[in-house]
Amino acid sequence: MDSNKTLEIGLPKEQFEELDRYIGSLKIDKEDERRTGYLIQVLHKAQHIFGYLPVGVQKFIAENVGVPHSDVSGVISFYNYFTTVPRGKTRISVCMGTACFVKGAGKVLSEFERYLKIKNGEVSEDGKFSIDILRCVGACGLAPVVIVNDKVYGNVTTKQVGDIMALYINEEATHADKK
Repeated sequence: MDSNKTLEIGLPKEQFEELDRYIGSLKIDKEDERRTGYLIQVLHKAQHIFGYLPVGVQKFIAENVGVPHSDVSGVISFYNYFTTVPRGKTRISVCMGTACFVKGAGKVLSEFERYLKIKNGEVSEDGKFSIDILRCVGACGLAPVVIVNDKVYGNVTTKQVGDIMALYINEEATHADKK
Protein backbone atom coordinates (compact mmCIF):
# COMPACT_ATOMS: atom_id res chain seq x y z
CA MET A 1 0.00 0.00 0.00
CA ASP A 2 1.29 3.46 -0.90
CA SER A 3 1.22 5.47 2.33
CA ASN A 4 1.72 8.77 0.47
CA LYS A 5 -1.80 8.50 -0.99
CA THR A 6 -3.15 7.93 2.51
CA LEU A 7 -1.50 11.07 3.82
CA GLU A 8 -2.64 13.17 0.87
CA ILE A 9 -6.31 12.85 1.77
CA GLY A 10 -5.83 13.06 5.54
CA LEU A 11 -7.44 9.78 6.56
CA PRO A 12 -5.80 7.35 8.98
CA LYS A 13 -3.36 4.90 7.42
CA GLU A 14 -4.78 2.15 9.67
CA GLN A 15 -8.18 2.45 8.00
CA PHE A 16 -6.63 2.06 4.56
CA GLU A 17 -4.66 -0.94 5.80
CA GLU A 18 -7.89 -2.52 7.09
CA LEU A 19 -9.59 -1.95 3.74
CA ASP A 20 -6.53 -3.26 1.91
CA ARG A 21 -6.60 -6.47 3.98
CA TYR A 22 -10.31 -6.88 3.28
CA ILE A 23 -9.89 -6.43 -0.47
CA GLY A 24 -6.94 -8.83 -0.38
CA SER A 25 -9.05 -11.45 1.42
CA LEU A 26 -11.48 -11.41 -1.52
CA LYS A 27 -8.68 -12.56 -3.86
CA ILE A 28 -9.95 -10.42 -6.73
CA ASP A 29 -8.29 -11.16 -10.05
CA LYS A 30 -7.83 -7.76 -11.74
CA GLU A 31 -7.96 -9.51 -15.13
CA ASP A 32 -11.30 -11.22 -14.42
CA GLU A 33 -14.22 -9.42 -16.09
CA ARG A 34 -16.39 -10.32 -13.07
CA ARG A 35 -14.27 -8.18 -10.70
CA THR A 36 -16.87 -5.38 -10.80
CA GLY A 37 -19.18 -7.81 -8.99
CA TYR A 38 -17.13 -7.14 -5.85
CA LEU A 39 -17.59 -3.39 -6.02
CA ILE A 40 -20.73 -3.00 -3.89
CA GLN A 41 -19.36 -5.40 -1.29
CA VAL A 42 -16.09 -3.46 -1.08
CA LEU A 43 -17.91 -0.10 -0.94
CA HIS A 44 -20.05 -1.33 1.96
CA LYS A 45 -16.93 -2.37 3.85
CA ALA A 46 -15.16 0.89 3.06
CA GLN A 47 -18.11 2.98 4.23
CA HIS A 48 -18.22 0.91 7.43
CA ILE A 49 -14.50 1.57 8.00
CA PHE A 50 -14.37 5.27 7.06
CA GLY A 51 -17.98 6.32 7.68
CA TYR A 52 -18.19 7.80 4.18
CA LEU A 53 -16.53 7.49 0.76
CA PRO A 54 -14.40 10.52 -0.13
CA VAL A 55 -12.64 10.67 -3.50
CA GLY A 56 -9.35 9.34 -2.09
CA VAL A 57 -11.07 6.21 -0.80
CA GLN A 58 -12.89 5.80 -4.11
CA LYS A 59 -9.60 5.96 -6.03
CA PHE A 60 -8.00 3.48 -3.63
CA ILE A 61 -10.88 1.06 -4.23
CA ALA A 62 -10.74 1.54 -8.00
CA GLU A 63 -7.02 0.83 -8.08
CA ASN A 64 -7.23 -2.22 -5.81
CA VAL A 65 -10.28 -3.79 -7.46
CA GLY A 66 -8.97 -3.00 -10.94
CA VAL A 67 -11.82 -0.85 -12.22
CA PRO A 68 -11.98 2.77 -13.41
CA HIS A 69 -12.73 5.43 -10.80
CA SER A 70 -15.79 6.37 -12.87
CA ASP A 71 -17.28 2.90 -12.17
CA VAL A 72 -16.78 3.38 -8.44
CA SER A 73 -18.27 6.90 -8.37
CA GLY A 74 -21.13 5.74 -10.60
CA VAL A 75 -22.14 3.02 -8.12
CA ILE A 76 -21.86 5.46 -5.21
CA SER A 77 -24.05 8.05 -6.90
CA PHE A 78 -26.64 5.44 -7.94
CA TYR A 79 -27.22 3.89 -4.51
CA ASN A 80 -28.73 6.09 -1.83
CA TYR A 81 -26.99 4.08 0.92
CA PHE A 82 -23.53 5.36 0.01
CA THR A 83 -22.36 8.82 0.99
CA THR A 84 -19.40 10.96 0.00
CA VAL A 85 -19.75 13.26 3.00
CA PRO A 86 -19.19 12.42 6.66
CA ARG A 87 -22.19 11.36 8.72
CA GLY A 88 -22.75 11.52 12.42
CA LYS A 89 -22.12 8.59 14.73
CA THR A 90 -25.91 8.33 15.02
CA ARG A 91 -27.47 8.54 11.56
CA ILE A 92 -31.13 9.53 11.35
CA SER A 93 -32.80 8.78 8.03
CA VAL A 94 -36.38 9.83 7.33
CA CYS A 95 -38.19 8.08 4.49
CA MET A 96 -39.78 10.52 2.05
CA GLY A 97 -41.31 7.91 -0.24
CA THR A 98 -44.90 8.59 -1.30
CA ALA A 99 -46.63 6.72 1.55
CA CYS A 100 -44.35 8.24 4.20
CA PHE A 101 -44.64 11.73 2.75
CA VAL A 102 -48.44 11.56 2.61
CA LYS A 103 -48.55 10.39 6.22
CA GLY A 104 -46.47 13.29 7.54
CA ALA A 105 -42.78 12.45 7.05
CA GLY A 106 -42.06 16.07 6.14
CA LYS A 107 -43.27 17.21 9.55
CA VAL A 108 -41.28 14.45 11.26
CA LEU A 109 -38.14 15.53 9.37
CA SER A 110 -38.74 19.15 10.38
CA GLU A 111 -39.07 18.11 14.02
CA PHE A 112 -35.76 16.19 13.93
CA GLU A 113 -34.13 19.24 12.32
CA ARG A 114 -35.57 21.52 14.99
CA TYR A 115 -34.56 19.18 17.79
CA LEU A 116 -30.96 18.78 16.59
CA LYS A 117 -30.59 22.29 15.13
CA ILE A 118 -29.29 20.86 11.84
CA LYS A 119 -30.85 20.41 8.40
CA ASN A 120 -31.14 17.44 6.08
CA GLY A 121 -27.65 16.44 4.92
CA GLU A 122 -25.88 18.07 7.85
CA VAL A 123 -23.93 16.74 10.83
CA SER A 124 -24.20 18.17 14.34
CA GLU A 125 -21.20 20.24 15.48
CA ASP A 126 -20.11 17.47 17.88
CA GLY A 127 -20.29 14.89 15.07
CA LYS A 128 -22.74 12.74 17.01
CA PHE A 129 -25.85 13.13 14.84
CA SER A 130 -26.72 13.54 11.18
CA ILE A 131 -30.00 13.68 9.30
CA ASP A 132 -30.75 12.58 5.78
CA ILE A 133 -33.72 11.53 3.71
CA LEU A 134 -34.37 8.27 1.93
CA ARG A 135 -36.69 7.80 -1.02
CA CYS A 136 -38.28 4.50 0.00
CA VAL A 137 -37.39 1.78 2.47
CA GLY A 138 -40.09 -0.66 1.39
CA ALA A 139 -42.02 -0.47 4.65
CA CYS A 140 -45.01 1.54 3.42
CA GLY A 141 -47.35 -0.13 5.90
CA LEU A 142 -45.33 1.48 8.71
CA ALA A 143 -45.37 4.99 7.21
CA PRO A 144 -43.90 7.35 8.15
CA VAL A 145 -40.66 5.44 8.72
CA VAL A 146 -37.48 6.65 10.42
CA ILE A 147 -34.28 4.63 10.56
CA VAL A 148 -31.75 5.44 13.25
CA ASN A 149 -28.51 3.65 12.42
CA ASP A 150 -29.95 0.20 11.69
CA LYS A 151 -33.12 0.37 13.82
CA VAL A 152 -36.43 0.96 12.05
CA TYR A 153 -39.17 3.04 13.68
CA GLY A 154 -42.63 2.90 12.14
CA ASN A 155 -45.68 5.15 12.36
CA VAL A 156 -43.50 7.94 13.73
CA THR A 157 -45.16 11.17 14.81
CA THR A 158 -43.61 14.53 15.63
CA LYS A 159 -44.42 13.85 19.29
CA GLN A 160 -42.20 10.74 19.25
CA VAL A 161 -39.09 12.54 17.98
CA GLY A 162 -38.01 13.66 21.47
CA ASP A 163 -38.45 10.14 22.85
CA ILE A 164 -36.45 8.60 20.00
CA MET A 165 -33.69 11.16 20.45
CA ALA A 166 -33.62 10.59 24.22
CA LEU A 167 -32.74 6.93 23.60
CA TYR A 168 -29.67 7.86 21.57
CA ILE A 169 -28.61 10.79 23.74
CA ASN A 170 -28.79 8.51 26.79
CA GLU A 171 -26.86 5.83 24.89
CA GLU A 172 -24.12 8.37 24.12
CA ALA A 173 -23.99 9.39 27.80
CA THR A 174 -23.81 5.76 28.92
CA HIS A 175 -20.90 5.04 26.56
CA ALA A 176 -19.11 8.21 27.75
CA ASP A 177 -19.49 7.14 31.38
CA LYS A 178 -17.88 3.75 30.64
CA LYS A 179 -14.73 5.36 29.17
